[in-house]
Amino acid sequence: MITGTSGAGKGTLVQELLKRVPEVALAVSATTRDRRPGEADGVHYWFISDEEFDRRLAAGDFLEYYVFPWGQRSGTLWSELDRIRGNGLAPLLELEPNGALAVKGRIPDAILVFITAPDFDELERRLRERATESSGEIEERLELSRRQLEQAEQCDHVIVNDEVDRAAEELAGIVRRTLDCTSATMTT
Repeated sequence: MITGTSGAGKGTLVQELLKRVPEVALAVSATTRDRRPGEADGVHYWFISDEEFDRRLAAGDFLEYYVFPWGQRSGTLWSELDRIRGNGLAPLLELEPNGALAVKGRIPDAILVFITAPDFDELERRLRERATESSGEIEERLELSRRQLEQAEQCDHVIVNDEVDRAAEELAGIVRRTLDCTSATMTT
């Protein structure tokens, strides 16, 4: 699982990881937030209504979910993990820290990698530069990021995303070692 703060570059590193380690596939999360320009349903997220989220939650369809302070909800559907495993690949989850820690609680041998920016000033610069949220939402994300940074110590690995290629190779190394250990365990 990949986690970290908004603006740390999780999405960028996940895309680099998928190029470097073809044995993994990204689980597409379901979310109640509005679609951003260029996002496609079933590719970037499963965009669902609050009512649909409630129905699927009541049916036990989620491995984990999170309610953000500004009201949107996102979660991982069990059906995504089944889809990926059915294709002979290992599921990769990109989650916010609370969701990732919830999964770790349910699946203790899951490996959790926390991605962070080199410092808080850089994190703020990245959030403002991407211009996908209003200034009020950015302030909320920055406050949430301060709390999320405290959760890094509960993760198995922490990667500082100071340079994309270096950080992506570090992440790929962790994933390759994890896959090698999993394969060795399954064949013995």
